[in-house]
Amino acid sequence: MMTIMRYPDTHKAEVRERILRSAGAALRRAGIAGVSIPALMKEAGLTHGGFYGHFQDRDALVAEAIAKAGQETTEGAFGEGRTLAEALNRYLSLGHVTHPSEACVVAALGTEGTHQPPTVRAAFANVALGLIRNVERKLHPGRRTRVPSDEAMRLAATMVGAVVLARLVEDEALAERILRAARSSEAT
Repeated sequence: MMTIMRYPDTHKAEVRERILRSAGAALRRAGIAGVSIPALMKEAGLTHGGFYGHFQDRDALVAEAIAKAGQETTEGAFGEGRTLAEALNRYLSLGHVTHPSEACVVAALGTEGTHQPPTVRAAFANVALGLIRNVERKLHPGRRTRVPSDEAMRLAATMVGAVVLARLVEDEALAERILRAARSSEAT
């Protein structure tokens, strides 16, 4: 008699999570157009054939991977208990600049967002607004408002822009100066 091995009830959710983490890293590293479904599935340690058991299409995967990457930034740079200064030091760091696969998806792929299908654009919009709200939460702990302050929007824009510029200059000393200037801009 043959014994059939069943997966635990959590298996499908765990595999989906693994795909999303791998896809988020690959997309931030290579760009949205730079990664195919077979490559994403291979990076997750799975076969291409299993993709449609988890996602309707590539756009659905990209949108969910962007949302997951945004959540990772929230938990990493803006985690509970971190002060604004700690969040800025983490976000505006050379490590964040040199490891885009582990970094903020807005800084890594934001400029590609406007050229994507509606589901992917919506995911980018949600993550960008989430970033602004994270900054607002650190600027004004305890204050709850639906409309972010101009101060939060300015600082979030400075943060993203500094990371993008620091990646572009290809000079580590200059990149560090850009990041330092952005960190100090919070005080003004």
